[in-house]
Amino acid sequence: MADITDIKAILYTEKSLTLQEDNVIVIQTTPKMTKSGLKEVLREYFGFVPLSINSLNQRGKVKRFRGIQGKRDDYKKFYVKLPEDAKIESLEV
Repeated sequence: MADITDIKAILYTEKSLTLQEDNVIVIQTTPKMTKSGLKEVLREYFGFVPLSINSLNQRGKVKRFRGIQGKRDDYKKFYVKLPEDAKIESLEV
């Protein structure tokens, strides 16, 4: 079952800020999160059902630090279309 702790962040990039003008937010989650799980979390914690959800699996980059190779964590991004009357407190700038 999905939980609010599976949501890592709401992304604020140049692309995501232009999408927010069309009531679309970008949410970064753990790779195990599903569309139906995210819909359930949004309904339970924020009180609205999204109009549509698109997902994207993002693989972690391979990086080097002082000659030692490492890898960033994998994550999943969701593009969530919000209803007109929906508000999320953390989004208000």
